[in-house]
Amino acid sequence: MKAIEISTKTDKQGHLKINYPLNKKERNVRIIILVDETNDDKDEEKLWLNSITSNPAFDFLKDQTEDIYSLTDGSSISD
Repeated sequence: MKAIEISTKTDKQGHLKINYPLNKKERNVRIIILVDETNDDKDEEKLWLNSITSNPAFDFLKDQTEDIYSLTDGSSISD
């Protein structure tokens, strides 16, 4: 398998445009997209975490009867 790296930008709508001729007609290709992490991505993760922690669907986890394990249960990974 041959890898080709192309650097490009997204347009104003966030769409990816690739202008690179492969000269391979009717061939299957796989595309891997790597996006640099920015502060915006970290803010989105915080927003997601805040939304699930306040979601009433998880309220059952606040119930004392859900605490079935203690710190002394199990064994250490190093054992």
